Amino acid sequence: MFTMTAMTMPAVRPDRAMARWVLAALMLLAAVMASPSAFARDDGQWQVLNARYGTSQRNMDVTDQLRELARRDDRVRVSNEFFGNDPAYGQTKTLRIYARNRGGDTRVFEYREGSVIDGNDFIGWRGGDWGQGGGNGGWEGPGRDDGAYAILGARYGVPEASIDVTGRLRELARRDAKVRVTNDLFRDDPAVGRTKMLRIYAKGRDGQVRVFDYREGSWIDGSQFTGWGRGDWGQGGWNGGWDGRPGRPNDGYGQGQDNRLNIVRATYGSGGRFVDVTERLRNISRGGVLDVRVDNDLAGRDPAYGETKTLRVYFTRGRGREQMAEAQEGARMRLP
Repeated sequence: MFTMTAMTMPAVRPDRAMARWVLAALMLLAAVMASPSAFARDDGQWQVLNARYGTSQRNMDVTDQLRELARRDDRVRVSNEFFGNDPAYGQTKTLRIYARNRGGDTRVFEYREGSVIDGNDFIGWRGGDWGQGGGNGGWEGPGRDDGAYAILGARYGVPEASIDVTGRLRELARRDAKVRVTNDLFRDDPAVGRTKMLRIYAKGRDGQVRVFDYREGSWIDGSQFTGWGRGDWGQGGWNGGWDGRPGRPNDGYGQGQDNRLNIVRATYGSGGRFVDVTERLRNISRGGVLDVRVDNDLAGRDPAYGETKTLRVYFTRGRGREQMAEAQEGARMRLP
């Protein structure tokens, strides 16, 4: 005779039940964090306009770098490593974030080196949809890039041999408030073996022209110049020589000088592949003398890859007859 017995389910141990509960909670939390709605509260009161890092004398625009950092984390610690540069070596630096609220008011947020930025203060912090216009202001903030002097032009070199670098300096100013003077920066060495100077010619609010000199290796502080970061200066061309006065003999600008060097045409290349470098050499020779190394940097590219290129310069001295000079790649061209 068989006897029926009741079947019973094994009891679940309390510790295993707790483990299952914790696992379920973690999975739920992970799902929430992965959802775009998890960051829906990234809607602070202030819209970031741009950001600068450094000191009042030496600083750089870090808007793009900060945007990349914000996309990774709500909280960012301010350091040289994060921004990839140290604009004021040996000094304690500050990150300045320039922002505007919904009412149109502007505010500057300051974070000392080593402190942490709380992105919850800013609209769209994690989305990075801010500061797209780039930094158009100096250390005092957007719209305040209005130093006391308006730049007329700039030259780099020595009194006897200099090049016009107004256009190049304008490009650099749009990227950073602080620029260091080097040959590499201006892509040429107008006086090999000599210590060169960058000269900026500027007009003050009183209408007087002033010369600012920066020795090779020193830094330019753009905050003292009107519109430095916007680059809206020096557009008309400067008609003064190295000493800042127009019409000096042999400065390359005097319109009535019979002995001035006049470059008619200049080409660089080989065979039928060449580039016109006339304007480039005219800028270099405005000190009255042309002294330049012949290489691809002169043209900005290699017009005949794998071949030895030649620089040909057609020129006159004052009203004299046209002459031609040439030099091969690797040599130096000196005129007269």
